[in-house]
Amino acid sequence: MKIGVVAVQGDVREHLAALERLGVEPVPVLKPVHLEGVSGLILPGGESTAIWRLLAWSGLVEPIEELHRTGTPFFGTCAGMVLLAKEIVNWHERFFGFIDIAVERNASGRQVDSFEVTLVVRGIGEVPAVFIRAPYIRRAGPGVDILAEYGGNPVMAREGKVLVASFHPELTDDLRVYELFLKMCG
Repeated sequence: MKIGVVAVQGDVREHLAALERLGVEPVPVLKPVHLEGVSGLILPGGESTAIWRLLAWSGLVEPIEELHRTGTPFFGTCAGMVLLAKEIVNWHERFFGFIDIAVERNASGRQVDSFEVTLVVRGIGEVPAVFIRAPYIRRAGPGVDILAEYGGNPVMAREGKVLVASFHPELTDDLRVYELFLKMCG
């Protein structure tokens, strides 16, 4: 199985290494041709506006939208969640809008406010989670399944073939969140 990781900016190397440990073929995605044959696509953490501009510059926006239309599973972590959200409550731009959630960018605080906790993820159990300037979900549509919360804030959700997390699973040794995504990729 080939899983793409958008590689224009952010924690690309860490996602690729996690996928490799799970025995799948990780594909760094820098241009449209790299999307050919992928069974799923990860949008990593980083800076959402920078990632979006680089996606547009590299011609990846339309091919990614086509992958979504054809039912390819997506997993967005941190900035990736912002890119996949239908609405951003504290930002004027809208990006892909593949999952019916409204997010608040940087809701967990500034870079110096980064932290690690153990979350209970429904269907998985206790999972270590690293939060770095993390977005929180402020509204979820009726078809969205909230999988984890922190401090009363939804931080992981799924709708159809789109999975999002406020935190960075690639920064821990626990691969169960990836295993959930790989099950979605079939």
